[in-house]
Amino acid sequence: MSKILVVEDEKSMRDLLAMVLRKEGYDVETVESATEATDVVTGGDPFDLVVSDISMPGLSGLDLLRHCSQTRPDTAVILMTAYGTKQTAIDALNEGAAYYIEKPFDIDEMRAVVRKTIEQKMLVVENLDLKSQNRDLRAELRGQYEFQGLIGRSPRMQSIFRLIERVAGTGSTIMISGESGTGKELIAKAVHYNSGRGERPFVSINCGALPDELLESELFGHMKGSFTGATANKKGLFQVANGGTIFLDEIGETSPAMQIKLLRVLQERTIRPVGGTEEIEVEVRVITATNQDLEQMVSDKQFREDLYYRINVIAIRMPALRQKPEDIPALAEHFLDKYRSLVGKPISEGLSKGALECLESYDWPGNVRQLENVIERAVALEAAEEIQPESLPPEVRRGQSRTEELDIVLREGGIDLEQHLEELRRHYMLTAMERCDGVQTRAAELLGMTFRSFRYFAKKYGMSGRDSQGDSGAERQTAQSTELVGEPD
Repeated sequence: MSKILVVEDEKSMRDLLAMVLRKEGYDVETVESATEATDVVTGGDPFDLVVSDISMPGLSGLDLLRHCSQTRPDTAVILMTAYGTKQTAIDALNEGAAYYIEKPFDIDEMRAVVRKTIEQKMLVVENLDLKSQNRDLRAELRGQYEFQGLIGRSPRMQSIFRLIERVAGTGSTIMISGESGTGKELIAKAVHYNSGRGERPFVSINCGALPDELLESELFGHMKGSFTGATANKKGLFQVANGGTIFLDEIGETSPAMQIKLLRVLQERTIRPVGGTEEIEVEVRVITATNQDLEQMVSDKQFREDLYYRINVIAIRMPALRQKPEDIPALAEHFLDKYRSLVGKPISEGLSKGALECLESYDWPGNVRQLENVIERAVALEAAEEIQPESLPPEVRRGQSRTEELDIVLREGGIDLEQHLEELRRHYMLTAMERCDGVQTRAAELLGMTFRSFRYFAKKYGMSGRDSQGDSGAERQTAQSTELVGEPD
């Protein structure tokens, strides 16, 4: 039973409204002033609706409306007056009144307005309840597929979670492989914090970001005076991580000389600082990561075979995001929760159906890291309560149906079709080159293009690469210059 408060200083009108509304099945309470009404509204159980006169001694109906908006925002208010003007009606609606009725009014009209207001309020309440239930359900589902900051409902990720649980406590060396942006460091942290070393340090370093001399100093430390700028003794990261875990990212980028030194650390469990003469014992779990094919690098004599077997005791292969599309919704929701809090935007409706379809149909060459950046961008740009496709980057939006994409293009003022097609071709060629390690012949085959055509557009777009597995485009450019004149086949 909906609860209504009638506020009217004229007793006859107050009694009439109470009688009519009670016959409609409502629980009705009456007061004769807005001052009394403010106490009743604030002090007891909330009312679904307040029906109040505007002109009364003391506080006015507008004052009561403002009080309700501040203290009981879920309570709807209908205002009525015998001295109505257009401006009064506008003021009432601007202050948040649900309806404005002039006296004298028709009883049937009052019944209809009250009924409609109550129904609208109930719909809002039901909608909020459904949204709350959906949020709780999404949170529950995400909880089922989360593991130490990792999110994944796909069979591949669930298998990795189970593997981490089995090997975390063993202390064995682990090698994590996978494309850039797949979350290899998160896997390393999950192993560390699920092991007995969780209370000890987790130290991370990107081996490909430092030259040999600096990398050696960072890993093993140095003695004062061992080189220019070494003004004091410095502990290396192996010492800092003692008892814990050291994560060597991009291990495939290390030089042969550094590979020998790392192999010695793994074999002897000792380090020697740069410029030092004494060995220092370290007890550290080593986890490495790479986005390269180390097995192939071993075959090509680019990576030491003995070091490879030392770091590859337990192998974890991270799947690319395009290989586990069922994880995209949960990951997107996770990043949406993160960035709407950071940016300060509620975006209470989450992702629209159209936006989610775009995310699911895109192939994500940058993997999970790229998805996070896309969601951060969408949160920053979105003005509505729900992420729309228009807030996604153009390359992600192209995952929509052609009709949906055309609708967006037309709303945004049209498109230069030739330029659009050029951008598409350049995007696909760049992606193919990345997938084929810069080998143009393989990239051309991947796109179904003739090699001559691919080479023509590669030169036009300023792309560099190798014509074949062993030759660079620059080395053969002179010999092929006559073929590159004019349009391609």
